[in-house]
Amino acid sequence: MRFLNKTVYFLKTGGAVLLTGFWATAAGATELVYAPVNPSFGGNPNNGQTLLNAAQATNKHKDPAATALAQKSPLLQFNEMLERSVLSQLASAATSNVLGPGGKLTPGTVETGNFRIVITDLGGGMLQITTTDKVSGASTSFVVGQ
Repeated sequence: MRFLNKTVYFLKTGGAVLLTGFWATAAGATELVYAPVNPSFGGNPNNGQTLLNAAQATNKHKDPAATALAQKSPLLQFNEMLERSVLSQLASAATSNVLGPGGKLTPGTVETGNFRIVITDLGGGMLQITTTDKVSGASTSFVVGQ
């Protein structure tokens, strides 16, 4: 029993000394070099997908518009797309009516089926464009440079 106690004591102290010796020799000073991980800041481009997946997996915020879009029927989505397309064509037609020679806006008024567009010269090369909805009376305006 006494032999066993001496052996355990020797292993404990000898092992600690041995580990301390390895630890002391392994500690060497080296230059610290920063290497970015994110490819947006110069990191490896192969990290991009991994970082994006990690960010999406931990994202707790949900876009309310995305869930509202998912709940719309295909017929309603098609109808909204069709409406945007028609409004885009109307905007193109109205734009062609307000553009003068050389592609510059000319002051004046343009009437469409539901809208009145008034272009006013504010001077100094600035124009104010006011669009009024004939049905509701709501209007919006913005200023552009010539």
